[in-house]
Amino acid sequence: MKALASLALLAAAPVHAAAPVTGTWLTDKKDGIIEIAPCGPKLCGRLVKMLVPPKGPAVDRNNPDPALRNRPLLGLPVLNGFVAEGDLWRGSGYDPQVGKSYNTTLQRTGPDTLKVRGCLIAFLCRSAIWSRVR
Repeated sequence: MKALASLALLAAAPVHAAAPVTGTWLTDKKDGIIEIAPCGPKLCGRLVKMLVPPKGPAVDRNNPDPALRNRPLLGLPVLNGFVAEGDLWRGSGYDPQVGKSYNTTLQRTGPDTLKVRGCLIAFLCRSAIWSRVR
């Protein structure tokens, strides 16, 4: 009987699933627009519009891999491998301005806002709020 009561409580508990993060988002610095969409079974994000022209050629010149330094910024994958985990999406984020990748989480904070948090190491993190583009 006790097992049945526990099972009933589990069934009644709300399931905290990650809110969808797909769509088009304006970065916090208002310098680019990122489109998040499925890429296979995971989610990825690409830079689809630059709102501030870069100084010099619009290529991934800060990439630590010399073979990738000439790839165009437009269309560049900046979010990779995101999967839902609780109320967050976890994956990897790449910042072409500094040429670094970060452990990144995405979380909806409202109908038109997305919290993007990137961490170099567990306690060295930066968060930004992106806005939905309509």
